[in-house]
Amino acid sequence: MRGILRCMGTQGSATTSAVNGRLWGSAAADWAEIQEKTCLPVYRATFDRVGLMAGAKYLDVGCGAGLAAHTAAERGAVVSGLDAAEKLLEIARARLPEGDFRVGELEKLPFEDDTFEVVTGFNSFQYAAHPGAALMEAKRVAKPGGRVVVMTWGEPEGMEAASLLAALRPLLPQPPPGAPGPFALSNEAALRSFAEAAGLEPLEMFDVDSPWVYEGFATAMRGLRSSGVAARAIEHSSVEAVDAAQEKALAPFRREDGRYVVGAWFRCLVTRA
Repeated sequence: MRGILRCMGTQGSATTSAVNGRLWGSAAADWAEIQEKTCLPVYRATFDRVGLMAGAKYLDVGCGAGLAAHTAAERGAVVSGLDAAEKLLEIARARLPEGDFRVGELEKLPFEDDTFEVVTGFNSFQYAAHPGAALMEAKRVAKPGGRVVVMTWGEPEGMEAASLLAALRPLLPQPPPGAPGPFALSNEAALRSFAEAAGLEPLEMFDVDSPWVYEGFATAMRGLRSSGVAARAIEHSSVEAVDAAQEKALAPFRREDGRYVVGAWFRCLVTRA
């Protein structure tokens, strides 16, 4: 869910870190404990596909609480990360003290040219104030021939998680005219064109099933409430309205054992810088 907020009302701003940092850091501990790990299968599949090796320099832009970076470090990579939310970065640094985690803007990465063998944006590039500029920055800091990976939502048709995203839409501010939705790059052709416009060479596209699994209702509600988009909806409406909308949307996904399992999948494009 990271990143949806940016297409819901901050698209017209030249920078997004101040707003996103506040909102995405509002429930940082719950995000790190519950919601962030729902994308763990995507991180693992991505690192398998790019052949991330020990000693490789790796950067995750929009790194959140650092789970992707931690997963890369387990493979021996030398990791860096950038995010808007200082509270999330505090968790990333605690998880991985040897990592280099910085607050900043996707459109102005505080790293030198030609530094990283692998750069990833897990649901981040496409929601920057200027997505093309953000992706060009990723290309700049990648080594020539290095890999830049863009992850976005998979096609929404039939995706159960899409109903949870839709549940909050009436509680959010109206997006500016022409603002892209969360599935703007889910189309294969759109995603390839996005990469090519930044000067990247598309190599491989693949989808990864990454269901949201919660052990119980209270855990599910904490996880869903921890996103920046939920924080924005709470500010615009109320916590009671957000809880009611999410409770209703969650109901169809309860299993007999009390768990909630919500189908979700993501689309990844591996490119060469």
